[in-house]
Amino acid sequence: MELDIQCEEMSPSRWAELLTTMKSCKTIRLDDCNLSSSNCEDLSSIINTNPSLTELKLNNNELGDAGVEYLCKGLLMPSCSLQKLWLQNCNLTSASCETLRSVLSAQPSLTELHVGDNRLGTAGVKVLCQGMMNPSCKLQKLQLEYCELTADIVEALNAALQSKPTLKELSLSNNTLGDTAVKQLCRGLVEASCNLELLHLENCGITSDSCMDISAVLRNKSSLMDLSVGDNKIGDSGLALLCQGLMHPSCKIQKLWLWDCDLTSASCKDLSRLISTKETLTEISLIDNNLRDSGMEMLCQALKDPRSKLQELWVRECGLTTACCKAVSSALSTNKHLKVLHIGENKLGDAGVELLCEGLMHPNCNIQSLWLGNCDLTAGCCATLATVMATKQCLTELDLSYNPLEDEGIRKICEALRKPSCNVQQLILYDILWSSEVDDELRALEESKPEVKIIS
Repeated sequence: MELDIQCEEMSPSRWAELLTTMKSCKTIRLDDCNLSSSNCEDLSSIINTNPSLTELKLNNNELGDAGVEYLCKGLLMPSCSLQKLWLQNCNLTSASCETLRSVLSAQPSLTELHVGDNRLGTAGVKVLCQGMMNPSCKLQKLQLEYCELTADIVEALNAALQSKPTLKELSLSNNTLGDTAVKQLCRGLVEASCNLELLHLENCGITSDSCMDISAVLRNKSSLMDLSVGDNKIGDSGLALLCQGLMHPSCKIQKLWLWDCDLTSASCKDLSRLISTKETLTEISLIDNNLRDSGMEMLCQALKDPRSKLQELWVRECGLTTACCKAVSSALSTNKHLKVLHIGENKLGDAGVELLCEGLMHPNCNIQSLWLGNCDLTAGCCATLATVMATKQCLTELDLSYNPLEDEGIRKICEALRKPSCNVQQLILYDILWSSEVDDELRALEESKPEVKIIS
């Protein structure tokens, strides 16, 4: 049994009602429910008396250190079988870390701990690392984003990594680590016996100086499948160094996020080689990099290579125009693997989307999710888009937000949605002006096709 409630104010009567339900739940998710430390006393009892409970998610609640202390009383009980604990943005400080250390040291069932968006600080996380080093700790996933960590945390982290072969995922994004600390961390990862599968270092103050060390991790940890270094100024030179590791035969990368990394079209030669030859790579994000049409054309050439197995390509806000759309269309008509294309916030225009639709209509194209938000589109391209919607049953998600489609364009889209052959299940239309009559049509359409979700 699963309890999943979000964004609900808890009255005493409603809380009492839910407590009865929780006694038999395997999963409890109560994000954004205005919970406090007093609720944690009840939850501690549930943890203690419900041995089937394996996941507890309490993100975005004002639990505070006192609330975590209550929770940990239940977590320390022998009857506790909790595996996943989410406490993101719960107003915790370093004071909570001593209590959580006790849990890590004593509770081998706990495999996931998510404590990001809390002011734990370096001192607090050092205490958590002590808990991780206990032989009883079997932690597999540790999320420490936005925890106000500094470079001083790395020595403790490396010691914990060295003693924890079970650890699969480590997220340190949005902490001011800097190149020196990241280099030190990477050296620790190469030496550690852990089999890390996910490493997230977004917005950590990384430059090209760290990229050779990250490259070494890619070469030496064939287990690493998910790397995110987005929002770091690594530049074209840093990307070239990363690609040395990414292209190594032992590297089995699947997901690579490089958004806002100061890349230009000069990086696209290396990226194209990666996309066309690294058959494990299924997802790449290049959002907010100045690739321009020339860079996109190189990427499209790579997508046409039979060895490319890429399924998701994110090139939003990359300085693209109508000029690259013929190349994108050609790639869509050739690549059978691509399922997700985020190409919004580029000046494609109606003419560009008309070209894209030629590729989308090709029998080889299997696109499921297409994002065209803020692409300077008007009603002029909506008839062609409607044809794609009504014809390509693989297409289940379409984003047309922030385009001046007006009543004429929205009506054409609605006409396609009404057709039995249309399989679009989610249509995203943020910030588009239409009349009250069209609004009524949209609501009526949702009622007649409940499987369709229109988000506006």
